[in-house]
Amino acid sequence: MDDQPIILFDGVCNLCNAAVQYVIKHDHKSVFKFATLQGNAGQLLLKKYDLSLNDFNSFVLITDQKAYTRSSAALQLSKKLNGFSKLFYGFIIVPPFIRNAVYDLVARKRYQWFGKKDACLIPTKELMSRFLN
Repeated sequence: MDDQPIILFDGVCNLCNAAVQYVIKHDHKSVFKFATLQGNAGQLLLKKYDLSLNDFNSFVLITDQKAYTRSSAALQLSKKLNGFSKLFYGFIIVPPFIRNAVYDLVARKRYQWFGKKDACLIPTKELMSRFLN
């Protein structure tokens, strides 16, 4: 299931859904797969990598048999995308306790600032193959 990079995200978070849409738009080779943290595939992957099964405040990037969380996941993702997004990887030099403090603030306020859906994202038929069940 994880031979391609996989992004686990909060399926009801508008900010998270916008980030997934951004990745889809900029992933011209369709490298990334996606799963919601709340879904069966997401829960299996969280368990496999010994991550919390009920903490939906972080998105997770699984690549090369390793799971990245929080700011490290975002920066590893930026490194793999095309275009100017690669420049964000430069923030890897910022100590993780600082990066994660900013990440955690946004994660705590994301529903307040960006809103929340009543249900997880349902991909279009064209994108269905990129989403794990």
